[in-house]
This record gives sequence, structure tokens and C-alpha cells, in this order.
Amino acid sequence: MASISFGGMASGLPPNIVDQLMEAERIPIKKMEGNKGKQENRLKLVTDLETKLKGILGSVSELASTRGFRDMKLSSGDENIVSGSVDADSSVTGSWNVEVIELASKASVVTNGFPDKNQTQIGTGYFKFDTPDGTREVYINSSNNTLEKVAETINQSGVGVRASVMKDQQDPEAPYRLLISADGVGSENGVDYPTLYFLDGDQDIYFDENRPAKNGKIRLDGFEFEISDNTLKDVIPGVTLDLRQAAPGRTVNLSVKEDREVVVGKIKTFVEAVNGVLGFIQQQNSLDENTDTSATLGGDSLLRSIEQRFRSLIQNPQYGVGGSISRLSQLGIQFNRSGLLELNNDKFNKVLATDPGSVQQFLAGDGFRTGFIPSLRNQVNTLTNSAFGPVGNRKRSLQDRIKQIDNRIASKERMLEKKEQNLKKKFARLEETMSKLKSQGSALTGMGAAGPGIGGLG
Repeated sequence: MASISFGGMASGLPPNIVDQLMEAERIPIKKMEGNKGKQENRLKLVTDLETKLKGILGSVSELASTRGFRDMKLSSGDENIVSGSVDADSSVTGSWNVEVIELASKASVVTNGFPDKNQTQIGTGYFKFDTPDGTREVYINSSNNTLEKVAETINQSGVGVRASVMKDQQDPEAPYRLLISADGVGSENGVDYPTLYFLDGDQDIYFDENRPAKNGKIRLDGFEFEISDNTLKDVIPGVTLDLRQAAPGRTVNLSVKEDREVVVGKIKTFVEAVNGVLGFIQQQNSLDENTDTSATLGGDSLLRSIEQRFRSLIQNPQYGVGGSISRLSQLGIQFNRSGLLELNNDKFNKVLATDPGSVQQFLAGDGFRTGFIPSLRNQVNTLTNSAFGPVGNRKRSLQDRIKQIDNRIASKERMLEKKEQNLKKKFARLEETMSKLKSQGSALTGMGAAGPGIGGLG
């Protein structure tokens, strides 16, 4: 009898037959995952567009105020003598002459010299200071009675003075001296000559020289004034002056004027922000025969709507603003041949110099309904509103679509998991049946090999 042969498993099927079948069953899931990836990419693009739109609001935030396009700067004839800063909200344009006759000075004292700063001990005792806040004492003991430690202790005491160890090369044998100075300058911050009392030191300590706090003097436009500080506020409206050094007899001219470079920089930032949106739209609409339109926003009605709204806002006049300016192009901002905005610096500076009031009226308007910036803000807020704006609606639609795909994938995965379990059970039973058949076949083969001798006759 011919032998019965089973290859591989008892059933003769591949060992990974279930995996192969399940791989085929998962093809629809892979297609859904591919579709999900495209939707996620579109969602990312819409989110990028939303970010660029909101970036426009940030670019015009400073321009929206009354003085947002009128930054001021202080020019000094000699910044080594007088410098300063300007508060644009309270400053006025103009020119002033300042002469720094004498700087306000600190109260200070200096001790006799010591051979070192960290070994020689001054003994135990205290420093007593008569300050505007009352009498204050700083105690010194054997753990902190070198010049270096004394300075550190005084600085940590909160007395209102500062101590340091100076090296005076005039006395090579005892060059180290303790210098104590008040925190502030001027007679209002005066600290009286301190009292000190020490015992059992390696060397006596005493104050060798002292200088009282003094007010300074300046001459402003020919009039002399006494000052208690070297940082002056409100001497010139909206200006903080820093007096750097005395220069009696030397007059320094100070002028406050509009800082046109900063203003132009703000306008450029706004133009770049708008071009960021317009450039994004152009890039998405750059399609050819090889473009996968399902992975871009090219040709999307959302892009057409946004571009149309921006072009209308930029090209159409603003009503109710007053002044001589009603269109953005009158400020030197208009579309170029590539479809992006372009700023003519010369034209903008000329308009700003000759008619700043009209520039302010056109840009800021009333801050709510009239003016280019309020109109722009309202337009962007409408586009990006999460509840009803077209960008918000598109984001929500894509997010819902992705969620639906996730749900379908999860449902399909659960179904396939059950199917895989059923297949494994079926093939296990098949394997068991085929294994029994194979055993029976082997037995039959053995009986056939015995031939006619079974129960035969000799």
C-alpha cells in the first residue's frame, strides 16, 4: 500500500497561516490610518494658519495705542556726562541745555592701613552708625574680626551702608584699608561719622578720613538747581536723566524727538505678519500634477475666503476715521507684483513727519469700531473664533473626522481580535484532526509492509 505523506504541520499548512490571514484582514485598517494621517496633516496646516493669523494681532498691539506709532528717544550731546531714557507716554519733544556742576556724593569713611586683609585681627567690639533710620550697631567678635570679615559682616547687617577692602599702593607696608560708604547719595542719605570701639586687637583701627554726603548741582537752561541724586526724574517731562560725571563749564544739549526707526520697525513687523498669512496661502495653492491635494489646503475655500477678506481690508478705505488718510496705501503700504505687502519707508516717514495726527487717526481710530487696526483685529478675531469662526469650524471638523476614524479603527481592531481568536481555535482543531489522520495513516502503512505473512500459512 502506498504511504500517506503530510508536510510541515500535520495539516500541511504554513505555521503562520493565522498571521497571514490577519495581515490581509488589516488592510482596511491601514487604509484608515493613511486617511487619518492626511487629516492630521491638514489639521496641522489649519493650526499653523491660525497661529499666523493670531500673530498679526501681536504685531499691531503697540500700534493700536494713541502713542504706539510715536516712540520717543533722548539724544545727548555727550553721554559720558549725561545720558538717560524716555517714557513715551509722558514725554514731549524739545531741546534742553544741561551743565553738571557737581555730582551728588555719598557719605564715606576710610580706616588706617593694615598689612593684610584676612589675617590681622582688629579685636572684638562694635561699629555704631547714626542713620536716617536711627542708631544701628554692628558687632564684631573673634570669628569675624579681619578686615575682609568685617566688610562682609557690615554688608550683611542691613545698616544702609556698604563696606569694601581697598588696597592703597601709597603705603606698601600697610596697603589694606576698610572703606565704608552710604547706599545713597545726597544729604538726605547721610550717615554720620561712625563710632567704633574695639579691644585686644593685633592692631588698632581708627578712621583716617571721612567725607560727608553732599547734594549736587546742575544748571538747566541757565538756571542753577541743587539735586539730591544723580538720577533725576521729571526735570524734563517724561525723561529720566543719569548724571555720569561733573563737567563744570561744559553745557550738554539734550533733545527729545520721535524715534522713527522704532516706528518703522513696528510697521515692518505688521507687514511681515500679514505676509506670513498671504505667503502661507500662496504656498498651499502652488499645485501641480504631482501634488497630493489630500495632504494640503490647496484650493480650499477657507484659503480663498481669508485671502479675499485681507485684500478687501487692505485695499478698501476706512470710514469715519477723520484726517486726511483713509487707505493703507497712503502710508506707503500696498501689494507688490508677487501678491504680498510692501512698505515704502520714505513715503511712510514723510507722511508721519508731516501729518502724525492723521496717521494716528487712521491706524488707531476710536479703538473699537473705526480705524484700520480695530477693523483688522475684528476680522482676525472673527476668522479664528473657536465657536463660529471659519478657521475654528475647520479645525473642529477635522478633529471630529480624526476622532471618527479612530473609533472605526478601534472597532475594527476589536472585531479582528475576536476573529483571530476564532481562527486560532479552528486551526487548532484542524491540526488535531489531521494529526490523528496522520497517525492512522502510519499504522496502515505498517500493516501493508507486513504483507501476506499476517496470519499466513507456511
